[in-house]
Amino acid sequence: MNRDVTAGHLAGVSEREAEVLAALGEHLTNAQIAGRMHISVRTVESHVSSLLRKFGVDDRRALADLAPTDRAERNELAGRPVAWTSFVGRERELASVLAALSESRLVSLVGPGGVGKTRLAVAAADRAATTAPFGGAFVDLVPVREGFVAQAVAAVLGVTEHPHQPLDEVVTEELGRGRMLLVLDNCEHLLDATAAFAERLLAACPELTVLTTSRERLGVPGERTIRVPPLSLVSADTGGPAGSEAEALFLDRALAADPDFTDEHSRVGELCARLDGMPLAIELAAARSASLGVDGLLAGLSDRLQLLAGGRGADHRHRSLRHVIDWSHDLLDDAERALFRRLGVFSGGFDLDGAVSVSPDADRGQVADLIGRLADKSLLVHRRDGGHSRWRLLETVRVYALAKLDAAGEEADLRNRHLLWAGRTADDLERRISAGKPWRDEFDAVVDDLRAALAGAPAGPGPDAVTHRLGRALGHLSYARGFMVEGGAHYRATATRAPHPGQAAADLRLAADVALANMRGDEAFDLLIESARRAETAGDDGARATALAFAVVIADRAPADFPEEVPHERLRDLLQTAAKIAPPGDPVVAAYLAAATAWNAEPTKITPDRDLSAAALAAARAIDDPALISGAMDAVTATMAISGRMRAAFELTAERVRLLDRLPRHDPRAGFEVTDIFHMANEFALMAGEVPAALANARRVQFEAVMLGQPHNSASQLVLPLVLRGAFDESLEHADQMWRAWQRAGRPAARWMAPSVYATSLVHGLRAAAADRQSWRDNAMLVIGGPDPTRHRNMYMFSVFADARVELHLGRLDRALAHVAEVATPGQEWYATQHWYYDAYAWAIAAEVAVVARTPDAAARLAAAEPAGAENLWAAACLDRARGRLGDPAALDRSVATWERIEARFERACTLLLIDERAGEGRAELAALGCPLP
Repeated sequence: MNRDVTAGHLAGVSEREAEVLAALGEHLTNAQIAGRMHISVRTVESHVSSLLRKFGVDDRRALADLAPTDRAERNELAGRPVAWTSFVGRERELASVLAALSESRLVSLVGPGGVGKTRLAVAAADRAATTAPFGGAFVDLVPVREGFVAQAVAAVLGVTEHPHQPLDEVVTEELGRGRMLLVLDNCEHLLDATAAFAERLLAACPELTVLTTSRERLGVPGERTIRVPPLSLVSADTGGPAGSEAEALFLDRALAADPDFTDEHSRVGELCARLDGMPLAIELAAARSASLGVDGLLAGLSDRLQLLAGGRGADHRHRSLRHVIDWSHDLLDDAERALFRRLGVFSGGFDLDGAVSVSPDADRGQVADLIGRLADKSLLVHRRDGGHSRWRLLETVRVYALAKLDAAGEEADLRNRHLLWAGRTADDLERRISAGKPWRDEFDAVVDDLRAALAGAPAGPGPDAVTHRLGRALGHLSYARGFMVEGGAHYRATATRAPHPGQAAADLRLAADVALANMRGDEAFDLLIESARRAETAGDDGARATALAFAVVIADRAPADFPEEVPHERLRDLLQTAAKIAPPGDPVVAAYLAAATAWNAEPTKITPDRDLSAAALAAARAIDDPALISGAMDAVTATMAISGRMRAAFELTAERVRLLDRLPRHDPRAGFEVTDIFHMANEFALMAGEVPAALANARRVQFEAVMLGQPHNSASQLVLPLVLRGAFDESLEHADQMWRAWQRAGRPAARWMAPSVYATSLVHGLRAAAADRQSWRDNAMLVIGGPDPTRHRNMYMFSVFADARVELHLGRLDRALAHVAEVATPGQEWYATQHWYYDAYAWAIAAEVAVVARTPDAAARLAAAEPAGAENLWAAACLDRARGRLGDPAALDRSVATWERIEARFERACTLLLIDERAGEGRAELAALGCPLP
């Protein structure tokens, strides 16, 4: 559907739906849309469903493509500073920058502070917008600390890191979408980090252009350097100062301060010459023109500037600017000077509340008045974000303010006030998150100051609760913002600042939750063991027992997230210790112990005990903890699956999915459960043969924040239901995405992905593409870590099904029989056999192969597989087709009806071939799918 069609449809879309559509165009998650629009996630889902119906498309990706506000169409440069004054002159420099951007992918504007590099970069970016149809980002690095360049860029782009995909990779992926422009402003204090970052981006993003501003060049190969000079003092038209760029800037700013301002060109030209054409110096002087006039400005500056007589060059100009700032400062009254120097503690800007927090001797009204006066004098830059005013000092001016703060002997006190402000601000942001109120924009505005306040606080443990609370809050906020690695690092660092070992134990538990959400099971395990050790030091047996029990749970429940499995004996010993020290009568500790006991009952991982799992679920429900309830439900459904009760597992998983509304996405404790719920909802839908339900869940997963950063995971969940549905071309597209994403992530442990990889070989096999089939079979072996498919039961049973299905379709019955030789044999009882997710498919195809091959035990195998049909709709349709082959036309009709119910296009076509009057329809369908006739 093209954009014109979309525009035509908008007439039938409500205003609220239009807002949701626009947000989908920005690829926001349901939770992000809900936060922006102040509505519930469920309401967002309702609007999305309505839009899908109205536009007649299948999924959110299609809606995102249709959104009129798509960023690619707007050529948006995210984070571009809004200029409140006009851009004066610089036509020659602007032409040079644009020419350089057309010839080089890395251009650096170099010059001293106050020379106008940022304004030139903004103007150049505006002019270059047409060459960057996919937009880009303008990132101010002034407040950014060492190690946080990627976070600063990610925040402007609106992307977050994900499990197995570091933030650098996420940023690279976003900036690699097409022709884009990235502006990195004020790089001088981060030269090495910025240079390395830019070099990585340019190597990975062939259509990206980077424009930087700095006092020094980056020193990256291929960098094109443009030195930014002061404004010209001579007009190209008059040959004199009249009409020069410097004079034009002064007059523009002077008239803004005083619309009646007039003066002789020669006097203005002389003043600009005294200021060496430095834009910041000219702006500071012009801000005083209304009260002093040009004569007063010249007289006031004369004494200071004569000290520079005879000096020239960049150093002279920089000292000239310093003296202009000095002079501007001297003209302030005592109250203005005090606030000016104190505001220097803010590296990333401040609002009125922030300014009040560092002004102990002035009330709110007085501070507001002083801010206005400093802004009028061009010592502060005003910015309005969504109706909320913020101010900042330009970096050159801020350095001066900090020097004055130090000279006044106030720095230690102001740093402490800044720390207290940071603590209150972080607390307020956490309250907003908990209340479901907007918080991200405010966090992005203050995060650099929060980091700076924490970094400047004394290291190590101590009685300072503010520092510890700030560290823990910053861990939570960073995690919620999608900076998972940073969030975990803050929690770990905060544990070293904890005033008490019990608090350190809690910090490490949160760090473990972040690691687990990031699919780093081994890291989470180690952190839990350390948390238990700190709890022991604190004398908190409950916290210690809980940490040990949870360590046992994750090692037994999520072994795929560990490079190597933790031995059962060690886990058993940890569980025994936890049970021994557990305080009696504590229901929370009891719930954790019940979960650990259920998961650890058998030596084999992921094989919880049925009765113990039910007890764990009852204990979790008793304390009404949604994360523990979800984990216990996972144990119960696992026991159901193992015993062959696929439909019961599917139905309980539907109840588990409803817990998603109670699992806050900002809470590290919820992260792993949210991911697992989505994954298992897909698995159990497939286990029950509910292909449409599996596909619907997989499509929903694509835009869930917790899954967005796991592209190999989210793509893998689409592949298998698409294959079973017969949507072969679409499945291959997602399979390629899955495989590339897994490789980009460093090939992490992902054995759960193996069936989806093997399903891709099934498509190629049904299309008789032998080489591609073998390639994907090899890929599956790579995922499970070896050539033996029996190493992974799920993958093994799926491979049995897939290989037998291919050989049956191609008419190679001997090979098909070999694949199913040990499946659904006479004497095997479905409910007496231990099962995994795809057993029903293997049992059903084994029976059909036996029927087609007319083996003596065909009837017995068909009977043995009958319970699989009761548990799985795909298996039911397959078994009915087998009965139809034995001469039961009603069974064939039932088979077709079930294939249609689960939207299995390929299998329906194969079944139609067996019905004489519909065989032509089946042949046509197989041809459309690119498959040969059986």
